[in-house]
Amino acid sequence: MKFVLCSARGKRPLVAVPAAMGLALLASAGTLFAQASSADVVTVESQPQTSQLSAYGQVEPVSLVTVSAAETGVVTGLKVRPGSHLRAGQTLAHLSGPAIDSLVVQSEANVRSARAQLDAAQKSLAIAQQQLPSHLTTRQAVQQAESAVAQARSGLVNAQSRLETVRQLMTIAAPADGVVLQLNSADGAWVSAGQPVLTVQPAQGLWLLAGYYGADLASIRVGMSGQFAPADGGKPVKVRVASIPGTVAMGGGESIALEPVGSPTAWLSGESGTVTLDLPARQMVAVPTRALVLNQGTWWVMVRTAKGDRAQQVVPGPTQGWQTFLVSGLAPGSKVVVNNAYLLFHASIAEQYQIPD
Repeated sequence: MKFVLCSARGKRPLVAVPAAMGLALLASAGTLFAQASSADVVTVESQPQTSQLSAYGQVEPVSLVTVSAAETGVVTGLKVRPGSHLRAGQTLAHLSGPAIDSLVVQSEANVRSARAQLDAAQKSLAIAQQQLPSHLTTRQAVQQAESAVAQARSGLVNAQSRLETVRQLMTIAAPADGVVLQLNSADGAWVSAGQPVLTVQPAQGLWLLAGYYGADLASIRVGMSGQFAPADGGKPVKVRVASIPGTVAMGGGESIALEPVGSPTAWLSGESGTVTLDLPARQMVAVPTRALVLNQGTWWVMVRTAKGDRAQQVVPGPTQGWQTFLVSGLAPGSKVVVNNAYLLFHASIAEQYQIPD
């Protein structure tokens, strides 16, 4: 004797099995329905849920400073190397050569000429002041002499300022505290005006760039807080989102710029690690994770209603312990089947088969 399993629609035979096996299948199906009928049910509620976004981050310079030659000349005395630490105003090298020397000579001559003019104007003023009581000169002449002294003194100040400017052109100095990243020239090299000599990374010019993608990126706002855990096991640093530059990160995401919170942090350029941002808390429905059923790429739960159990499609979110928070699909107060939810969801498969007449 054999049983023939047929489709419920049209009674089309599907497969023939021995009688013993058919009875076993029917008994198994009965067991499944018995288990489903005794499934436990829980009433779900919404709970505050705080999630986090994690990404890879790396410390990078906000900007680099290029130190250039202010005038055409020969670089002399350049002793720093990549990695050298600099102090603001520190002399790094000098410029020499015909153009620089000519400017210095001309500026020094202008200072001597201006000083001589001032000395002559002061002597003329002294003579006029001596002659005024004897009426050998007029008060107007004295005033003119005073004006000439003031003009000569102004000319001397301008000439000295120009000389100081030329001497500064001869000196290549560090613009700020920082580290030498690259030498663009060498000691003894000929450079033209505006040509880079070296590149400096300012000490206070570092920030943390982390790449986020898709929906995570849309959740990030300036001012959000989190922490940076260095990959070398160093102490975590509290950070906050400083800006969203809009630059593409590796892999097609977007870079988020972060800065340390509190006291200055001794970051090193190139240091990397994990950046974790805290999202604002939100109310979400939580269900036991074992109540979720995956079928053809979508998630479901079995909801107990007055008319019986029905499948409800849901969108799972973050998990916490034995619970999964749902992004959408289920309202607070719903009764969800927990035990044997998978069997109950697929119990309708048995309705596709029946014993032939």
